[in-house]
Amino acid sequence: MSFSFPILPDGHLLAIEGLEPPHIGALLDLAESYALLNRQGKTQRDLLRGRTLINLFFEDSTRTRTSFELAGKRLGADVINMAVSTSSVNKGETLVDTASTLNAMHCDLLVVRHAQSGAP
Repeated sequence: MSFSFPILPDGHLLAIEGLEPPHIGALLDLAESYALLNRQGKTQRDLLRGRTLINLFFEDSTRTRTSFELAGKRLGADVINMAVSTSSVNKGETLVDTASTLNAMHCDLLVVRHAQSGAP
């Protein structure tokens, strides 16, 4: 099951560089609409229903990981927080191999936080 975000040209947000101003504006408008719903105690639980979001953090994080977890749950996704410390990365598996493995498991959304900007 694939998931495409219609505002983004290829459905992936890897960096802000290269985004056209209309795409940035649309993302900010969408974020504001979700923030307003959140302030009103409302959610869009059907938006990501049936989708799986995996948070893969190579760095310790409180706010960022929790923000993505809450956002995924508030939008109806099944959220998995993958502990890199217990993954095959510790045995030398590359980030690309890890992502390929998760893709083979039909993960719909993958959030990665890595010390290296633009990590492959």
